[in-house]
Amino acid sequence: MFGLFKKKSELEKLQDTYKSLLDKSYKLSHSNRTEADKVMAEAEEIAKKIENLKKNEKGV
Repeated sequence: MFGLFKKKSELEKLQDTYKSLLDKSYKLSHSNRTEADKVMAEAEEIAKKIENLKKNEKGV
């Protein structure tokens, strides 16, 4: 209840975006493979950003 108004961190936002892109890619893969591949590429870029943030958090 107290976390109701808590703002999401950058990492949490990226993880949510990554998950939604993966879901979108999966759904598109049944009808439009080319578009699904584009969305998957976007998801991979987000995954790289997530990895960089995790590395920076550990290094700090």
